Amino acid sequence: MAGRFSVAVHVVVADLDAPALDPADAHHLSAVLRLRPGEAVGVTDGVGGWRPCRFGTGAALDPDGEVAREDRPGPPLTIALAPVKGDRPEWAVQKLTEVGVDRIVLMQTDRAVVRWGHDRAGSHLDRLRKVARQAVMQSRGLWLPEVAGLVPFSSLATGEGVARAAVGGSPPSLERATVLVGPEGGWSPAEEAAAVATVGLGSQVLRSETAAVAAGVLLAALRSGLVVPAAEA
Repeated sequence: MAGRFSVAVHVVVADLDAPALDPADAHHLSAVLRLRPGEAVGVTDGVGGWRPCRFGTGAALDPDGEVAREDRPGPPLTIALAPVKGDRPEWAVQKLTEVGVDRIVLMQTDRAVVRWGHDRAGSHLDRLRKVARQAVMQSRGLWLPEVAGLVPFSSLATGEGVARAAVGGSPPSLERATVLVGPEGGWSPAEEAAAVATVGLGSQVLRSETAAVAAGVLLAALRSGLVVPAAEA
């Protein structure tokens, strides 16, 4: 699979057996990147598959090798965060996708400063899914994360393997591969009282989107073996 990292252009397609660019990607490759016929393009289906191709005439994709697949790494990693101001949700989703988080959840909390009405949540989530797709292409990823929402804190806090981010919490662990990150307004007393483990992300209070990315980076590093759990250090 090393070949996908040597290809300058990496795009998501619906079918690796008959790869085809969607109109926006076709325009980007031909009009913005100005690819010429014959240049190498890597394609993924977003569920672990990859195939080398060549850019053809009319923005076609010509397969240039067999389909290769990778198993999804485990355990699956989930980061949940409350919506925050401006374009910071997009930034968080982009970075969480780049590091390999499997599920990104926009979470309803008591003290969230930004509140998405259910009539607008769909359009917000569509935008975030597009950001995740673009991040997979930029990072040469093979897995599109699930971007879900809005999910109440109470629903997430009752699951197994869940931890709530809090200063002074335990070190990150793959035994708690779902991390809930509080809003700009902080956790409410009821949320703090919930029967869920806490996980620490440092000695200082982080912005919500920074904490979400920090949690994703730490869990991804643990899963890949780049760092070892605190008990083994």
